[in-house]
Amino acid sequence: MKNPAPLTGITVLAIEQAIAAPLCTRQLAELGARVIKIERPGTGDFARHYDDRVKGLSSHFVWTNRSKQSLTLDLKKPEARKIVRQLLADVDVLVQNLAPGAVDRLGLGYQSLHPEYPRLICCDISGYGASGSYASKKAYDLLLQAEAGLLTVTGTESGMVKSGISIADIAAGTQAHSAILAALIQRGNTGEGSHISVSLLEAMVEWMGYPLYYAYEGAEPPPRTASDHATIFPYGAFVTGDEQVIMLGLQNEREWLVFCQEMLEDESLAADPRFISNPLRSANRALLRSIIEEKFASSSAAELKAKLDAARIACADVNELSRVWDHPQLQELGRFTSFPSPAGTLRGFLPPASNSEFDHALSAVPALGEHTQEILRELGFSEADRERLKAEAVI
Repeated sequence: MKNPAPLTGITVLAIEQAIAAPLCTRQLAELGARVIKIERPGTGDFARHYDDRVKGLSSHFVWTNRSKQSLTLDLKKPEARKIVRQLLADVDVLVQNLAPGAVDRLGLGYQSLHPEYPRLICCDISGYGASGSYASKKAYDLLLQAEAGLLTVTGTESGMVKSGISIADIAAGTQAHSAILAALIQRGNTGEGSHISVSLLEAMVEWMGYPLYYAYEGAEPPPRTASDHATIFPYGAFVTGDEQVIMLGLQNEREWLVFCQEMLEDESLAADPRFISNPLRSANRALLRSIIEEKFASSSAAELKAKLDAARIACADVNELSRVWDHPQLQELGRFTSFPSPAGTLRGFLPPASNSEFDHALSAVPALGEHTQEILRELGFSEADRERLKAEAVI
């Protein structure tokens, strides 16, 4: 029999919206924490309304809010803030990504809360950090991709291209998640809570480590090379004889020799002075690409992938999203699951890090305010009190 998920007994209060904080807290929820998500009465997290692609629900919201409870509170009202303070008596972690300074104005910042709740861990996720000249700027994912330099290394020589996913939000959410786990361990050692500050800018700069160091002390940055690796070649997309595209990647000289022997059937290319090292292959990539694709033109994608696999050369399909939903390896690993939602049962994926000792705690995507009455009952509010709070638009 497996153990309970490791964060069982931990309660997280999330004053969150959009992607970064919700992704962080969903991961905490699926490690067993009870996550109570505070949303605006009537409208909720604005990510609920980004689109309606999942049986009428927002794809962003479904992705980042499974396994939580939804509590509606208008935090502009004093009585709502009193309810938050009642909740905090039994809360371990407070996560928020409101506009800069908003939680401090509400009296819910770390400095205000720490004297009363010394074991509370507060995690603030912001765009640019809590101080400095950029602190008050609005920060959306694409803007942070630009500020952190990502757009200068994605795209083609003729134009930059943004990441197709909310990569700055994801970077910040994952950094916040690991920082909270560390803070829980620290609290176990010291008995004290702590204050975590994570910004999208700092998280993206961490993820930009390779190109930033490649351009160290003003050196030329890596070029934009579309679907190819900027500095390693051959490593990217190649057209096959049946006009399919496959990805292949060579990482070292041993693989290059094998590639020349088995795939190009010309071992002399391995010692060609134009291709004898990765920097030279990268510098002469247009010529090398023409040699590779001329050889590939006589074979189908399936034939080439079989030969590449046999030669132990890394390769991959360029899958459409519909094919990922039926990916054979994900099926064989048992990574698909289902979970409830306001729109009925949805298909999805298990969290990526499986553990032999516990199962992740997966539950429904909550409807707006679905758990408000339950949570207020737990706090001792009578039915009459709850009706009054609803009539006064506090909840």
